[in-house]
Amino acid sequence: MKVSVIQMNSQNDKAKNLDEARRFIAEAAKEDKADLVVLPEMFTMLGGPLDQRRAAAEEIPGGEAYKMLQDSARTHGVFVHGGSFYERAGDQYYNTTVAFGRDGAELARYRKLHLFDVTTPDGREYKESAHVARGDQVITYVADGVTVGCSICYDIRFAELYRALAAKGAEVIMLPAAFTLQTGKDHWEPLIRARAIETQTYFCASAQIGPHPQGNEQRFTWGHSMIVDPWGHVMAQASDNPGYVTARIDRAYLADVRQKLPVHQHHVLD
Repeated sequence: MKVSVIQMNSQNDKAKNLDEARRFIAEAAKEDKADLVVLPEMFTMLGGPLDQRRAAAEEIPGGEAYKMLQDSARTHGVFVHGGSFYERAGDQYYNTTVAFGRDGAELARYRKLHLFDVTTPDGREYKESAHVARGDQVITYVADGVTVGCSICYDIRFAELYRALAAKGAEVIMLPAAFTLQTGKDHWEPLIRARAIETQTYFCASAQIGPHPQGNEQRFTWGHSMIVDPWGHVMAQASDNPGYVTARIDRAYLADVRQKLPVHQHHVLD
């Protein structure tokens, strides 16, 4: 299986963001022969006024983003892991991933579990829980026989989620993200490599890169989308621009790592 992680600089123009995502999916499928394509967190709209973001939210199934992802999967015959976008469910909003099979059928829906309520080292405050509710399920799905685990951005800091995904048989774990510049420069790669090593999975992190508007200021995301193997090696990493990188998932190598270093059999504390 070949996986492409897409890196974007989404702004508060949903139509433009959807067009860019559609183009990158098509290019990765055609040029790199990707089997599975991954988009970043909030690829449909990042930043801008809250009322504008909520107006762009979608009920699932349906909506422009949902249809674009579904059509792209069907048109190119690829699995599409739809990053995340604002989901509207009654009077609640969620940060939600939807994944699609090669035929466009919905395979999984994951609502972000851990919400980003922090103050970064530069003094900027983030309060994701004021905008969205958190999910309550650990989600995996199967793509061409490979078990794929779901997570989003801030989830990466909570090892118990990845232990649970590994227990559910995950061989590849997805991390759509919009990591801040301040935290990303120090924590992004170490956390991803650590999670890949401890779960003995391939880790596919698809990120936002660069500035986006937030109120009267610009906020910056770290980028550095990457694919890491079960030994913790960085197999592919994007440059500091929108685009994508691709790597091959080797299940035989995965099995060899797990056989020679059987940490899954050695857990003592649950």
